[in-house]
Amino acid sequence: MTISPYGVVTGRATGKRREPGTSDKPHFQLFMEDNAGTRYQVPVNVLSDTAPSQLLFLADDDFRHPVTDLLPPAGSGWHPLPSHAGTGALDYVRGNLFDPTRMRVLPPDVQGVDNDLEDFLEHYTDRAIADPTVAVYAFGQGFGRVSLLRRLVRFMARGHNHQGPGVHDIHMNQGNGVKHRPDDGVWQDGGLLFHFSAEHRWVAIFLAFQSQAWHTDDQTGHSIGPPSPPGEHEAAVRIVAARVGASAGPDGQSVTLLNASADTVDLGGWRLADERGHVRPLPSRRLAAGGTVTVEGGDGLRLSRTGGALSLLDPVGLKVHGVAYTDEQVRLEGWTTTFA
Repeated sequence: MTISPYGVVTGRATGKRREPGTSDKPHFQLFMEDNAGTRYQVPVNVLSDTAPSQLLFLADDDFRHPVTDLLPPAGSGWHPLPSHAGTGALDYVRGNLFDPTRMRVLPPDVQGVDNDLEDFLEHYTDRAIADPTVAVYAFGQGFGRVSLLRRLVRFMARGHNHQGPGVHDIHMNQGNGVKHRPDDGVWQDGGLLFHFSAEHRWVAIFLAFQSQAWHTDDQTGHSIGPPSPPGEHEAAVRIVAARVGASAGPDGQSVTLLNASADTVDLGGWRLADERGHVRPLPSRRLAAGGTVTVEGGDGLRLSRTGGALSLLDPVGLKVHGVAYTDEQVRLEGWTTTFA
C-alpha cells in the first residue's frame, strides 16, 4: 500500500512537547510554522509498538548529501514528493544517506541528561527554536489538511490524536514486519533535516525500528530475509574511491573497491549501481584480502558531477555497501574522490 501522501514540510521550529516514555505510544512533538503562517505538528516516534521497542537513532552534525540540493525553498510549507530517486525523497537503503552501522539504540525517556532519544531530539529542536533562521525539513506521511480524507480517517482510527495539518512517520518506512507491512515502500522514508544557514551546515536525524529489515525489495520495500542489526555483518568489499571525470559520457569515470576482509572474495555476479538504479557488472575475478580493483564507468553506470550515490550489490542483489557524494566533492576535474 505504501504511505500516502508522502512528502516534506519545511518551516521554522516554534515549539516542542515531550511525552513520557511510560505513556501509550509516546512521541516527541515538534511544532512548525511556514512563511505563510500555516502551523504544522510533527509527532516523532520515540518507542515502537513492536518488540524490541527502543528505536535506532543517528544524528549527523555535518550532513553532506546531494539530496539537500533537491529540497523545496526553506519555509515554503508542505510539498508532496514522488517516491523515486532524484525528487528529494529519502530512502535509507538506496539513497546512501548514512552508514547504518553508526545508528545506536536509545530509550525514549529516562532520568538524566543526554541519555535518551527525547533528550537528543530536544537538543536540536531547542537550537532551531532559538534561531528563526534555521530551516527545518520534516519528511514522512502528511495528515490533516495536507492529507486525503480517507487517510485521515484511517489515521485517527488507529488511535492517534495528532491535530492537523502535519507530518508523521518520521522514520524508516520499509522492511516492516507483518503488522506494518502495508506501509512498506521505497523512496518514502522519514527524517528530520535542520539547515543552519549561518553556519553553512546541515544536521540530519534518522530513526528506524529494530524490527525492520535492512535488505528490502526494490519495488515493494518489503523485507528480504529477517531483520538484523545494521552492520551486524561487516562489509567485506567496500567502495573507497570514485573518479567522476567529464560531465558527458563515462570517459574518465571509475570506481575503486577494497577487499577489507581477511579472505579472498569472488566478484563474479557482483554489480555497481548508481542512484537511478543503472547497473554495471563487475569483472569476474577473485579479489585477494587487502586488494583493490578499479572498475571503469560505462555499461549503464553514470557518475553525475552534480552529486549522486553508488551502491555495491552482491550476486543475489543485496546491497553490501554504499556511498554518496556531493557536487562540491567532485568539483575538481580529474581528481579522485575518496570515501572514509
